[in-house]
Amino acid sequence: MSNLPYLVKSTYAKAMRASGRLLTRAKILDAEPPERSRRLQHWAYSLTRVHDSLAIVDLGVPWWTYDAIDHIEQVLTSRDGDVRVFEYGSGASTFWLAERAREVHSVEHHVGFAARIGPELATLDDVTFHVVEPEPSKQPAIGSSKSGNAGLDFRAYVATIDAVGGLFDVVVIDGRARAACLEAAIPHLVDDGIIIFDNSRRRRYRTAIEQSGLREARFTGLTPTLPYPEQTSVLTKPARR
Repeated sequence: MSNLPYLVKSTYAKAMRASGRLLTRAKILDAEPPERSRRLQHWAYSLTRVHDSLAIVDLGVPWWTYDAIDHIEQVLTSRDGDVRVFEYGSGASTFWLAERAREVHSVEHHVGFAARIGPELATLDDVTFHVVEPEPSKQPAIGSSKSGNAGLDFRAYVATIDAVGGLFDVVVIDGRARAACLEAAIPHLVDDGIIIFDNSRRRRYRTAIEQSGLREARFTGLTPTLPYPEQTSVLTKPARR
């Protein structure tokens, strides 16, 4: 019974991707996605690419809410691409950020997914890809409440930002052990830097966000490939006076 939500999502995703292929072959659906500025059309098109990170790359968007994407693009543009990024959780956002930053470090915990996306990321000059698996443990120092992650320690994964070192203008938190990732990221954030915290309305993340000392702007609404509204938060470190 515990696998039921996964089975429902998996079945839905396969059905939507199959529909997309059929509609494209029938020339009812264009081979190329609409411009992001045509939000409803872009979102409807994106539903046929659900749970396929490389297909989402072709949509030209990260997997955040559309309003968050628009806001973050403005932030990056205002800094003329002179941006250093660290990312927990790789995917379409890695490609999107690589086009807008001078340096991106991305850490992935899932070896199977890393094997699929790693060769694509290797074509990007400014991206360093880190694969850090969780370690089996009866008493994890840093665990994850994500289903199927019991008995896994994400301490090394979270600490990758320390191993890379230095300060970052942008940190993305969209992987495992997100509360611990947030705590680890704050000391590495430049003044006026931002943390992009996805799925931030989930109850298990709220305490960490609210106690972080960072200013939060919430962007709720449509998200590429998702048939329901989501929320992405942008957390800003106040500049020193």
